[in-house]
Amino acid sequence: MSSGHPSDNEEPRADLLREEEEEEEEEEDSDEDRGSTRPASPQATRECAGTQGSSRPEVTADGGTGSASGSGCRGSGACDSLFSWICRRKIRRGPYVDPARDHFRTMTRLYSSMSPAADSVNLSTQTHGAVFNLEYSPDGSVLTVACEQTEVLLFDPVSSRHIKTLVEAHEDCVNNIRFLDNRLFATCSDDTTIALWDLRKLNSKVCSLHGHASWVKNIEYDTHTRLLVTSGFDGNVITWDTNRFTEDGCPHKKFFHTRYLMRMRLTPDCSKMLISTSSGYLLILHDLDLTQSLEVGSYRILRARRPPLSTGSSAGSRSGGPRHTIDNKNHPHREGLSPRNSLEVLTPEIPGERDRGNCITSLQLHPKGWATLLRCSSNMDDQEWTCVYEFQEGAPPRPPVSPRCSLRLTHYIEEANVGRGYIKELCFSPDGRLICSPYGYGVRLLAFDENCAELVDCMPVRTAQLREVRSIYSHSDVVLTSKFSPTHCQFASGCLSGRVALYQPHF
Repeated sequence: MSSGHPSDNEEPRADLLREEEEEEEEEEDSDEDRGSTRPASPQATRECAGTQGSSRPEVTADGGTGSASGSGCRGSGACDSLFSWICRRKIRRGPYVDPARDHFRTMTRLYSSMSPAADSVNLSTQTHGAVFNLEYSPDGSVLTVACEQTEVLLFDPVSSRHIKTLVEAHEDCVNNIRFLDNRLFATCSDDTTIALWDLRKLNSKVCSLHGHASWVKNIEYDTHTRLLVTSGFDGNVITWDTNRFTEDGCPHKKFFHTRYLMRMRLTPDCSKMLISTSSGYLLILHDLDLTQSLEVGSYRILRARRPPLSTGSSAGSRSGGPRHTIDNKNHPHREGLSPRNSLEVLTPEIPGERDRGNCITSLQLHPKGWATLLRCSSNMDDQEWTCVYEFQEGAPPRPPVSPRCSLRLTHYIEEANVGRGYIKELCFSPDGRLICSPYGYGVRLLAFDENCAELVDCMPVRTAQLREVRSIYSHSDVVLTSKFSPTHCQFASGCLSGRVALYQPHF
């Protein structure tokens, strides 16, 4: 099939196509016997290979075939048949099977063989202190490190080469880093400020943002409105209009306030905001509108209304118990519709922690918005768990007598109770199939099942334990943070003594 003109030897090719189709039907039957029912991938049509020559067939808008050069193809019927055969050969069972299935199997094997890179970034100096956060740029070309002693470090994650040290990025601990795009990123600190930086000019900040009254702990970014969203231990969630920033800062306003705030996250589509607290509450703002401020009653009232967790085995028990909803009705443009920024207050179910309080320390979201990932500790700080909660669709904005929560506990695993008092930041892999969790002096790669399947493909009827894919112990102190590269088969971890380790497949 080296020729780009299928008009030559059409009859032998037709016989070959019939033989190949029979083979593919046999493969389809074997695939069905194995129970492979993964949904279609948008890459299915993009990855269909063409033939050589100037008349390379391509997929057109109406699903037919076209020509890269626009000159047409001799023997259009045979060309269509050839193209259909190539398509079937590539995606096996047509549009109902993910063409990246084998790719995921390969990635699973690669991640199972992960080891610290021989030339891993080894930072054990006394200048920058503990590593609190790691963040890759969206294109994976830069790894940034937030450090305890006012510094931000930048590295090339492929070569492990040190690029730059921002020696006095802040006046106190740097807690979190967030990229707005491939060049612009933001850092926040215990000095109560947020700083904007440009990778093309790191000698000085783009601007400093002042508005919090206490330690600023994490940063989110709404790509739709281009609003920067920050949260801190003052209990405030503040929005910053980066469309109008100057050297003196950005226009900002307080969006939300609650006591005991720990972490705040936006879902990938920015339709929800999740807030975790040190008192065990998880707050969800549905139908999010960051342009409006949300005023609610005091947190003391919400705390008094905290319901006991159910100990039954019903669906309500697995979903985390009852919920309360507080609606913001002061939106004339939404009159007659479900109110924007309706607040749901949950006490997520924690395995083995039904009668005691707990603290939600780390909060992450599935890259496809299917679930939330929590790191929880007991009120006595003697146990820790990693828990996955599925977002349940169709949760009503106003609860009936026996409401269903928006979240349901699906998977969990107990963690090593090492480094009490420190927050351990977990992360999802870019495809959402793996979780990297700090585990004592190392990290664990966790999956939803033994095949590292998608969450939606292995949703358990009852709460199940996460499966351990691999444990790697490469630090001499407690690991505090971990992060997957968005583009490479690589992840990084940082520990209390200041060392950063890069992990790559071992060949």
